[in-house]
Amino acid sequence: MGSTDERVVAVIMVGGPTKGTRFRPLSLNVPKPLFPLAGQPMVHHPISACRRIPNLAQIYLIGFYEEREFALYVSSISNELRVPVRYLREEKPRGSAGGLYSFRDYILEDNPSHIFLLNCDVCCSFPLPEMLDAHKIYGGMGTVLVIKVSAESAHQFGELVADPITKELLHYTEKPETFVSELINCGVYVFTPAIFAAIQDVFMQRRGKAELRRVTSFEALQSATKSIPADYVRLDQDILSPLAGKKELYTYETLDFWEQIKTPGMSLKCSALYLHQFRYTSPHLLASGNNTKRAAITGDVYIHPSAKVHPTAKIGPNVSISANARIGAGARLISCIILDDVEILENAVVIHAIVGWKSSVGKWSRVQGGGDYNAKLGVTILGESVAVEDEVVVINSIVLPNKTLNGSVQEEIIL
Repeated sequence: MGSTDERVVAVIMVGGPTKGTRFRPLSLNVPKPLFPLAGQPMVHHPISACRRIPNLAQIYLIGFYEEREFALYVSSISNELRVPVRYLREEKPRGSAGGLYSFRDYILEDNPSHIFLLNCDVCCSFPLPEMLDAHKIYGGMGTVLVIKVSAESAHQFGELVADPITKELLHYTEKPETFVSELINCGVYVFTPAIFAAIQDVFMQRRGKAELRRVTSFEALQSATKSIPADYVRLDQDILSPLAGKKELYTYETLDFWEQIKTPGMSLKCSALYLHQFRYTSPHLLASGNNTKRAAITGDVYIHPSAKVHPTAKIGPNVSISANARIGAGARLISCIILDDVEILENAVVIHAIVGWKSSVGKWSRVQGGGDYNAKLGVTILGESVAVEDEVVVINSIVLPNKTLNGSVQEEIIL
């Protein structure tokens, strides 16, 4: 065990209901961070990774959701992991750095020597202890987790240039119009407490400029509509970009998987990545079909202990079955997320799909997507309490809650 002056605090940014509209209709039921991937809430994966950090004192979740929406989860995960987890609600949007700064008194309570900052909608193996070791060697204020992607997709993210030897962050641009680098920002950071002084400097610069600016009342009205509030500080544009090349920031490259979870399609892809990771981190969570009284299991599959799966069903690969689901005789499930209280009847087929809470898929029916996780209709989604009747085919469609389908549909959004 290290000394008390080496304590570490982790902060996970979870956003709020005004964000994540691309995650509908699934986010109509639960906050996006609590949507299950590989049978565990999305936020559970970074929280579990934080547990591996030496001398971890506390985990904070920061977001705009009502506290009651996270109360039960925060209580249960604190007990399960035996690490204090606390939800802090932002009163208004302040940006990723501004939100961190607004809760600095809480974050610094344990007198941490290092602070991890993670975005909830990131899916990766979270190599946090290794990243912390590298950060200590670099000796800078912050270290950014980075990964190499294709030149064609890099513009969708924050691109950066790093010294190949020292790993110093030399240049950072958020979603540039022209190609900069194949290295991108993964949205996972470790900082010393000096990060708060850097954020405060941005506040002071903005206030100073506002006081110096002498304009007419009309010009003041015009600038007020365009300017960023003084207490709204973005980590990427306002902190990373100005500090690049000043021996303050460094990079740690992951060679493992990484994705952003912006859409339901990507949640299905990321569920597969986490299921595969369970082979090495949590093999007890994966189902096995080595018993004649159990369903045939192919590949990585999670089945909640309360779910009932008929022995003649065939499940996998990449299937997650949540609490109290019922899977009937002869059913075939491939690459899908089955949520709580769903019923899949005899000989139904579900492929590349997400079946919402309390929904049902009738006998000999087929619910299927094309498997293009980036396409709007690449995955079929049934919202809560959707009933697909017997012998109905639903292909590449999104169905909002409380609908009954008694006829086949293809490439439709059913409101």
